[in-house]
Amino acid sequence: MNSPKKPNSQSTNIFYIFLLFSTNLLTLFISTTLNSSNCSLNLSRKTPTTSEDLVTETSSNFHDYQTTANLPSEFIAFTSPHELPFGFNTNFDSDKIIPPVGRPCTLFPDILRKYMSYKVNGSCPDDELLAQKLLLKGCEPLPRRRCRAASPQDYVEPYPLPASFWSTPSDSSVVWTAYTCKNYTCLINRKRNQKGFDDCKDCFDLKGVEKTRWARPNTGGGVDFSIDEVLAVKKPGTIRIGLDIGGGVATFAIRMRERNITIVTTSMNLNGPFNNFIAARGVVPLYLSISQRLPFFDNTLDIVHSMHVMSNWIPTTLLHFMFFDIYRVLRPGGLFWLDHFFCVGEQLEEVYGPLIDSIGFTKVKWVVGRKLDRGPDLKEMYLSALLEKPLKNSW
Repeated sequence: MNSPKKPNSQSTNIFYIFLLFSTNLLTLFISTTLNSSNCSLNLSRKTPTTSEDLVTETSSNFHDYQTTANLPSEFIAFTSPHELPFGFNTNFDSDKIIPPVGRPCTLFPDILRKYMSYKVNGSCPDDELLAQKLLLKGCEPLPRRRCRAASPQDYVEPYPLPASFWSTPSDSSVVWTAYTCKNYTCLINRKRNQKGFDDCKDCFDLKGVEKTRWARPNTGGGVDFSIDEVLAVKKPGTIRIGLDIGGGVATFAIRMRERNITIVTTSMNLNGPFNNFIAARGVVPLYLSISQRLPFFDNTLDIVHSMHVMSNWIPTTLLHFMFFDIYRVLRPGGLFWLDHFFCVGEQLEEVYGPLIDSIGFTKVKWVVGRKLDRGPDLKEMYLSALLEKPLKNSW
């Protein structure tokens, strides 16, 4: 009687065992899949508790991103973490160095690949336009390269000081490939001969407007402050070092050098060899865009100047960051000379005036005038302001 039922009982037991095994296998598969997902909440993941842990995790993640993004091998070779030869260093709080590079570099892999394609230990491509394009897209600082930069074939030594201050350099001091003009004569005459817009179009003519810029007394009390007028607000000798942001061909720095004041000038090479020209005149150029954090320590500079560059074409939030960065690098009692800031009339009262007030400067001079070079209908205004970082309680 029982014998016919035994096969059924065995089949049932085998079925339940198979079902239990299948369920466990399915559970294991689902658990493994979810834990490996980027969207899962991985509670077992170690949270970095020290700077060393953070560097290790950041290095790993950055390396993985570089690999999957198919970035140039030389870019990866430079930006990957490099172990320090003598191990852990207390200054770095790590045993590795991660070289800095602008995060947006990886957003433009095609341009980056061209820029980082060269023969190691050989000559770099003549690619100034490509490099500047990357930099202006936010790839700042640019990655270093292991090749020799393009240079003039028949370089001529610059004029000695002080003759170099007001002398046009030799054409053979520049690699002209990136520019419309192929010599300084063309650049000097381009305001008269060239149609269309170019940045600082008449700057290279040292016998033109540059010859008198900031030198004439401001007898009318307008927006054209003179250097001597500005220096007179401080005790003699207390303005010694400073920065000119977007300083064209560095005539401001030359004027200050003639007064024993050292000025570093930031400039891009927008269709002209501005940095070469600045260096040839005998002052220091700094190839830096307006988006980059100023490479100076806090509370160190006596004066920061900027003419025309800081205006309403810059997004307001970025301008706010920039003003605070200037405040940061100025020492207490230092001066910010905002020279010919331009905007539409109502913007000055509604946007830029309150924005400048929020920084914490003390107003020494504040002069507003009409900007008429593009006609009165646009209602554009100039603001020239001399602002002082408070000598006390500037923090």
